[in-house]
Amino acid sequence: MRHLRFLVPGITGRFRCGGLQVELQTAQLTAGLVPTELVTYRQREPGRPFLADLLRGEPSPGEALWIVSWGFDVPQLLRRLKGRPVAYHAHSSGYGFDLPPGVPVLAVSRNTLGYWGDRAPRNPLFLVPNALEPQWLQRGARQPDQVAAGSRPIDVLVQERKSSAYVLDRLAPALRGRGLRVEVQRGWVEDLVELCNGSTVVLYDSADYWRGRGVSEGFGLPPLEALACGCVVFSSLNHALADSLDPSLLGHQIGCGTLEADLERIEAAVADPAAWLPQPARLEALLETCSEPVLRRRWQRALTAIDAHWNRILLDQALALRSLPVWRLRLDQVRGRLRRWLLRRRNGGRLP
Repeated sequence: MRHLRFLVPGITGRFRCGGLQVELQTAQLTAGLVPTELVTYRQREPGRPFLADLLRGEPSPGEALWIVSWGFDVPQLLRRLKGRPVAYHAHSSGYGFDLPPGVPVLAVSRNTLGYWGDRAPRNPLFLVPNALEPQWLQRGARQPDQVAAGSRPIDVLVQERKSSAYVLDRLAPALRGRGLRVEVQRGWVEDLVELCNGSTVVLYDSADYWRGRGVSEGFGLPPLEALACGCVVFSSLNHALADSLDPSLLGHQIGCGTLEADLERIEAAVADPAAWLPQPARLEALLETCSEPVLRRRWQRALTAIDAHWNRILLDQALALRSLPVWRLRLDQVRGRLRRWLLRRRNGGRLP
């Protein structure tokens, strides 16, 4: 099987973010299956290969499978990699570009999978959700005796990044006004597992954040990480969050009708978290699907299929299937309606 090259713009400075951490973790996971390396293309990093150098000096363009992922950079990266085996590791959707025929999609959520199932129905599509880092499963304090009322120093935890103005400016102050201990986490946290283990309720409301940017919540790790730590999660249900957060069973909707409704429910969850937490069996089943061993098996199957796909195209010279453009589909539908209308006219208002 071809070795992998994960393309990222850089790994330090302004490129350090949650999306980069997920891509680094994925590269570590696939390294257990096939030789894997990280390649940067905007910022040179000490000891890391750089895309422009590799493209100039690569003797055999078909030896590696290139994995592109960085939303707005994907179209130009695909142009630079034309003629080479490539796959799109798709996180957020809605960037507006189309994929060339034959480029496989490794979607991190069913929401993203459905997006590309509509936009590129003839491209090979695979579902490979993001994995929870082992520390969340190993250190998560989610046993019944670890989530008793009053046993944690933080009643309500809010992560400022991606949070809505509603949560930060209205809900959090109102909760404080009712005597709850509310922590708004800002900036980088060295031990986020410990922070979640010390919180009873976690609020996550990213709907406005993503709507304002015009793209989707690609996977939504923070609510799953909080669930792994035994927190009661109140979350928005936009995009990929709806993949896992079954309302009232695994999580609870935030901004549910009125401010008073949120205040009443969050107060009740702080007072009696056990009544608001998911059933243990249901939660463990969800967390199992996000574990690295399960995801490694998914990647194994996907990479095997993608390798065979590119062999057919590069070695057997098979033609990749193409999706008809939307304008052509709509034109064909208009023609079909016109044809049926003419037939009815000829047959006295009846189809033959």
